[in-house]
Amino acid sequence: PGMEHRTPVVMPAHLDMVHQKNNDPQFDFDSEGIKMCVEGDWVRAEGTTLGADNGIGVAFIMAVLASKDITHPAIDALFTIDEETGMTGALALEPNMLNGKILLNIDTEDDDELTIGCAGGIDVSATRKVDLVSDTSLDKGFEITVKGLNGGHSGMDIHKGLGNANKIMNRVLDAVSQCGARLSSIDGGSLRNAIPRESIMEIAVASGNVSKMEQALEELSAELVSEHHTTDPDLEITWSEIDAPEQVVSIEFQKAFITAIYGAHNGIYRMSPDIAGLVQTSNNVARVALKDEDLTVLCLTRSAVESEKNDLARALQLNFESMGCEVVLDGSYPGWAPNPQSNILTTMKGLYVEMFDAQPKVEACHAGLECGILGTNYPEMELISFGPNIRGAHSPDEKCQISSVQKSWKFLLATLENIPNV
Repeated sequence: PGMEHRTPVVMPAHLDMVHQKNNDPQFDFDSEGIKMCVEGDWVRAEGTTLGADNGIGVAFIMAVLASKDITHPAIDALFTIDEETGMTGALALEPNMLNGKILLNIDTEDDDELTIGCAGGIDVSATRKVDLVSDTSLDKGFEITVKGLNGGHSGMDIHKGLGNANKIMNRVLDAVSQCGARLSSIDGGSLRNAIPRESIMEIAVASGNVSKMEQALEELSAELVSEHHTTDPDLEITWSEIDAPEQVVSIEFQKAFITAIYGAHNGIYRMSPDIAGLVQTSNNVARVALKDEDLTVLCLTRSAVESEKNDLARALQLNFESMGCEVVLDGSYPGWAPNPQSNILTTMKGLYVEMFDAQPKVEACHAGLECGILGTNYPEMELISFGPNIRGAHSPDEKCQISSVQKSWKFLLATLENIPNV
């Protein structure tokens, strides 16, 4: 009552989560619920991602809708699918469906930040058939594992210099190749928006080269652990003998494969020249898999600048085409251009100072948010994103802070009560 003529508000949240788990727990995301636990002021899951990204946004919206006494203007509650895997839900939204003129997106991972811009993204997918061959001289088999990396969000964490299991495993493959080893299979990483934490590779090698190969592995393992001791202190390179694989890739393909993975840019490509500390363009070599005769390499390229995003994706395309892959660029979504003069930003900055006696950080982020797509379809809408403290999103270390959820909830209620007319 009394808010009928105030500016309507859109509250979006995505229903999907990133499903990542450690190797140790036996867990099936298709049939089991997340096993949550409380540790002090934090909620986390046992060995898997938690889903606070974006379950907490869903919870906020449902709580507002269920309440009989929260003061708020008219609300469009928007629940989308597939935000983490291409934003297809937001992309399918028709331009005339929403009535709201202000969008409050509960999908930011620091409770002292107001996000007013984000990066766009595009999927780079490289595939090809690989002719496997038999070589009876390669009479020993080994399984090599890269594990213990921290992983993380391929947008929000890309600036941290975290180890990428696919790039590390490629160095390992290059080292053992120089000892005559040949690749049989590889399985590294999983989802595009998660920095890969683990990779497993099977190789075959002649028995006369085993000692030389193991020495090379020991030396490289020491180098890699030293290089990553700050960002990924639990990194391990392990190997064990297995039955010799019956088939391996050709020498020519192996050289081309190693060259292509080496040539695929990973991490920060360019920092923003306009916003200090903001990653402008990056790429995550997210998935590298060779099983039977099928090779798959998946990347997610992000940028706040559309032309630069497409240029880096083109470079990756040409790189993988050089080794005979068919490369598809799809799932493109736009970035969200910041509007530092918006009415909702002015209102929320004032409320934050009044409620918490501190200045909020006004930021643009390198993650992909649905705001970019929604802002394209609704160019007159004012958009802002905020939310409670979430750490380790897109990894099994994900956790959400209880007191921060309470803080963000109170901030949301105050914002709804004081929504500006636009």
